[in-house]
Amino acid sequence: MKKKWLLFFLLLKLSCAFAQNPIGLPNIISYYRSDYNGGLQNRSIVQDKNGIIYFANSEGLLSFDGTYWNLYPLPNKTIIRSIAFGKDGRIYAGGQNEMGYFSPNKTGNLVFTSLKNLLPEKITSFKDIWDIVSYDDKIFFRSQNNIFQFDGKFITAYQPVSQWQFLGSCNGQLIAQDATKGLFQFSNGEWSPLVVNKSLPQDLAVTALLHLSKDSILITTLKKGLFVLTRQKVSGFKFKGPDPFLNQQIMCAMAMDDGHLAVGTHMGGLYIIDKQGRILQNFTRKEGLQNNTVLSLFLDKDRNLWMGLDDGIDFNAYNSAIKHIYPEKLNEGAGYSAILFNRVLYIGTSNWLYQLPVDDNPDLSDINGTFKTVPGTKASAWGLFKVNNNLLLAHHEGAFQIKDKQAFPINTHFGYWNFTPYDKVLPSSTIIAGGYNGLDLIKYNNNAFTAAGTINFGESSRFVIVQNHTAWVAHTYKGIYRIDISSPAYPQTKLYTNKNGLPSVLKNRLFNIKNRMVVATEKGIYEYNAGTDRFEPSAYFNAIFKDKNLCFLKEDNQGNIWFIEEKKLGVADYSGPTPKLIYFPELNGKLVSDFENIYPLNEENIFVGAEKGFYHINYKKYKANKSSIQVLVRMVKASGDADNILNGGYNNAKKALQQLSSKQNSLHFEYSTPSFQKQSNIEYSYYLKNFDKEWSAWSKRTEKDYTNLSEGTYTFEIKARSNLGDESAITSFTFTVLPPWYRTIWAYIVYGMLFIAFNYLFYKWLKRKFVREKLKHAQEQKRLKYLHQLEMEKSEKEIIALKNEKLESEILGKNSELASVAMHLLQKGELLGKIREELVSLRKSTDDMPSEELKKLIRILNQESKIDKEWDQFAEYFDNTHSDFLKAIKEIHPNLNAHELKLCAYLRMNLSSKEMAQLMNISVRGVEISRYRLRKKLQVPTEINLNTYFTDFSSLKKETS
Repeated sequence: MKKKWLLFFLLLKLSCAFAQNPIGLPNIISYYRSDYNGGLQNRSIVQDKNGIIYFANSEGLLSFDGTYWNLYPLPNKTIIRSIAFGKDGRIYAGGQNEMGYFSPNKTGNLVFTSLKNLLPEKITSFKDIWDIVSYDDKIFFRSQNNIFQFDGKFITAYQPVSQWQFLGSCNGQLIAQDATKGLFQFSNGEWSPLVVNKSLPQDLAVTALLHLSKDSILITTLKKGLFVLTRQKVSGFKFKGPDPFLNQQIMCAMAMDDGHLAVGTHMGGLYIIDKQGRILQNFTRKEGLQNNTVLSLFLDKDRNLWMGLDDGIDFNAYNSAIKHIYPEKLNEGAGYSAILFNRVLYIGTSNWLYQLPVDDNPDLSDINGTFKTVPGTKASAWGLFKVNNNLLLAHHEGAFQIKDKQAFPINTHFGYWNFTPYDKVLPSSTIIAGGYNGLDLIKYNNNAFTAAGTINFGESSRFVIVQNHTAWVAHTYKGIYRIDISSPAYPQTKLYTNKNGLPSVLKNRLFNIKNRMVVATEKGIYEYNAGTDRFEPSAYFNAIFKDKNLCFLKEDNQGNIWFIEEKKLGVADYSGPTPKLIYFPELNGKLVSDFENIYPLNEENIFVGAEKGFYHINYKKYKANKSSIQVLVRMVKASGDADNILNGGYNNAKKALQQLSSKQNSLHFEYSTPSFQKQSNIEYSYYLKNFDKEWSAWSKRTEKDYTNLSEGTYTFEIKARSNLGDESAITSFTFTVLPPWYRTIWAYIVYGMLFIAFNYLFYKWLKRKFVREKLKHAQEQKRLKYLHQLEMEKSEKEIIALKNEKLESEILGKNSELASVAMHLLQKGELLGKIREELVSLRKSTDDMPSEELKKLIRILNQESKIDKEWDQFAEYFDNTHSDFLKAIKEIHPNLNAHELKLCAYLRMNLSSKEMAQLMNISVRGVEISRYRLRKKLQVPTEINLNTYFTDFSSLKKETS
């Protein structure tokens, strides 16, 4: 039974020894599978010259630049067990029956090149590649059955005696472990025994080789703990206390640059030890790890620790100047107050007041120890105040004095916020206590504090400043009170609101900064003007803080002003020629709300109240931790008809030059800074030459889109800066958007040729048009002349028509005259014939008349009766009137006799049948018969009227001719 109790106390003591972590824990960021979209295990970690971190993940090669995760699987989709950087810059990777390297192609995308085709012919396959080591310009891959050496061109295989269990390098040596023959050293192309197996414990499985000194190597094993190899002799590693790895499986280990050693275990978390065997820290799930199985470790260029876990990835800001202090075991309780008093650090939370003795360590976060509660202080510890060289606690349960690790009540009627000495000369005999229900008086005498009554003011007094018998009290939603406390029983009170100069009655808080009473408001800092009895914007402070919404102010011993602006911590640093505002983005949104507290002990110890516990800032180290910032263009993607990755982010973007078609003129840029600890502190500004007019405003955006860019050459420039004002060099990416085919050089040549051809054709067209116009003008002139001629001819025709009408009228008249003459001649001839006949008959019948006389008369009458001769005269006269009608008809119809010609003439004269019968001395019937015969002889169709035929005979004659 005694042995069991003894074993119990030994285990308890051992667990206590292991649990002694520094009170300040670095920030641990957990990356879950849902963050990086990869597999469970992460067995190896490396970092390239640009700062990008790579992980050997179960599903491929995983990369992280601080913002973007990318996964690159092996061709056979198997797990990657190990990765390593070669001197050639390639990332060598090994998996199941696969080995090769990742390298960027021309567009900066990582692609895998397999080396299996270089294997000796007798090796057709192999198992997992567990270790990869870059040694002496060569790459060594370890599987259980072979170690493969790749010299850049060829692969040489080395077989084990039994099985290869480990491969690593340390102190300039390449060392491997055979399962049965122990450690071997590679030299001159051969593996030779380094330590005989008898020197090592049985069933030893080496997991890491770490540098201890020039001649010593620390060997970590899977189940047997730690050993030291010195000049081919092996001995156990000695701890300053119990060996923490007696019952632990060591999965990985690495030497850190501060001389410490990091050891990752199975189910035991991460251990930080020194070379003297002291356990410095142990990180487990309690300290923030996702799980307690650490498969791989890596210290990045900023001296921060990466842990590849059995399920996930954790980032330990090991070198961070900001630590988290959890005074409570369950990491609960908001941080309300902190103070260092008589070498004891007191932390007040929403649950208890905690205390911890401190040593001479300048950075209190590095102190090892465990906080203990101060008895009697359960509940909210609102404030800790050093008054008259004593420590007072403003608590939810009342006012207490803290001494001898105990809390002694002063007044427990209600809760208190603060304590302020009434007298300017210390020690002050009267203390003004601001509480839930107003102001109370506390007397100090013989190093003891006693309640001494109440000032007649009943408002909550969380923010109090005492000046010359006047107490100023800020109420968070009523305004600011000025109280004359020279007569506590009857104080004179005045309330200042927005009517008295304040921007609002809400969220006004009083602080004493630079020996001046100031009011932190939602719109900057205000000060009281006694001359006007009003509050006014502070010209001095607002030149620094402008109109920021401030809720807490605290001045440190160096004159810097610490402040909280809307849950953001900052400091107005006065170390330079002018005050400079520095923010701490690492703590954004993590500070306690409405009950903010900052305790600036000195440059190395700034305590800030958090939602859980306190944050500790080593401000001196924070400002000194200036590392160069490098901004990387991580992706450039052009979109249009199809997306096109122009730069995958793994080459030098400054040398990248891309030509894009006019359809791919919308670009998406992604950029990042692989400064993992300060990632929240980084801001970016971008500028696109030939498009943007100026650099963009600083922001935390890590991507930018440009759409519908016109043709031309552009350079996208990006730069980053930290919260300390450090700026990176400018990283650029140049690209050219080609014009559409119709705006290319060849197109313009064609356009020029077409323009010349067009101008030539246009010239020819103009020339032809000129000729046509000239011809048209001539034709028009001719047409006008012709029209004029036609007009003249028309006029002439009209004149002729008039003349013809006149002539026709004259012809008609002459026809009438001819008809009259013809009738007259006919009558005359008939009369003369009758007279002649009568004279002849008289001459025959009468003998009385003289015969000579009768003969003479008869001769005269015979001369007058020559009718044919008279017809000839008529015909001549008729032809003169009717354009030689009779001559023309004789020419066409020469077989017409005189009688028929007369009839033609009479028909042309349009005489009636009766008139023609009289002229021809025949009957009307005879005329009709004569007409019929004439029609037949002339062959005139019956449907044509003879009168019309002879009327149109002139035109008919012209057509015939």
